[in-house]
Amino acid sequence: MRHLIITLLILLQPLLASAQLHAMRDKAEYDFWLYLPDEYKDASNGKRAKRDAMPVVLFLHGRSLCGNDLNMVMKYGPLDALKRGLDIEAVIVAPQNPGGWWDPERIASVVDYVERNYNVDPSRLYVMGMSLGGYGTLDFAATYPDRVAAAMALCGGSTLRNLGTLLDVPLWIMHGTADKDVPVDASRRVKRLMKQEGKTKRLRYKELIGVKHSLLARVFYLEKSYDWLFKHSTKGRRKVNRWTTITAHDMRHAYDELQRGSVKYDIVDSKKTSTKRGTKGNNNTGKVTADGYYVVKDGDSLWRIATNNGLTVDELCKLNNIKSTDIIHPGDRLKVKR
Repeated sequence: MRHLIITLLILLQPLLASAQLHAMRDKAEYDFWLYLPDEYKDASNGKRAKRDAMPVVLFLHGRSLCGNDLNMVMKYGPLDALKRGLDIEAVIVAPQNPGGWWDPERIASVVDYVERNYNVDPSRLYVMGMSLGGYGTLDFAATYPDRVAAAMALCGGSTLRNLGTLLDVPLWIMHGTADKDVPVDASRRVKRLMKQEGKTKRLRYKELIGVKHSLLARVFYLEKSYDWLFKHSTKGRRKVNRWTTITAHDMRHAYDELQRGSVKYDIVDSKKTSTKRGTKGNNNTGKVTADGYYVVKDGDSLWRIATNNGLTVDELCKLNNIKSTDIIHPGDRLKVKR
């Protein structure tokens, strides 16, 4: 009987999940999901640990997934790709933005926590995001160019004016010309500002003719997207890989070879919702910060914020890439100075 049990355990081992997806709350400035794949090994192995350190894929979602329910972050992107059967051999970090623009410093606090507490390779940090997350990707990479091994920004843009630091980062920008949610001009602006600062030898820029906003989400489900990212490191000359190709046809057929449920992992979540809201340090709630942002307080409305700062609601929405119907929360940062 003992031999039978051992044999069954051996046979069943491939079906048992050793990978884990952890809900991480109150660990950093954003709550986040942390995925540890089968291949992950902790730092208890001593000298071997450094060799086993894994790359990190940082995913920044779009505005539709903002809120205080971490489960929303699994609706699309790398975590949903895992669910659909794409095996991603990396530690995946997927923070949730409660509202407003992504804050590079808050994102950095998440990365800092992961690098301090898990066996990951700081020279292989990869950032990818779409829409609002595309803005976050470029803002984060421009703020911390020495930390980002490569970045992929889909139908996004940047809130920054000086983008010279992006010249140091292997970067792939993609945008559909028929995008009505985030017009392609947002990415064209990034390219133009980068060119004003110097040679864009590490930039890959692709406009997809006739492609609308939502199709770009399929990039997260393509194995070649991660293959491209993983070819880069902050070490060495940091040349950009130009051989990998991703087409609209690839995106349309991204699900074809995926087998839902083929990637096994356990979800570790002791709490289903979070009370974390707004941006770091709510001491400025109801005030305009030095960099021209208003920190939302209880009872605020877009009309009230706009009026008090000499703007129309349309102008306020345009400054922050939001709609007049969007919900704002105490602690959110809204740009009020042009």
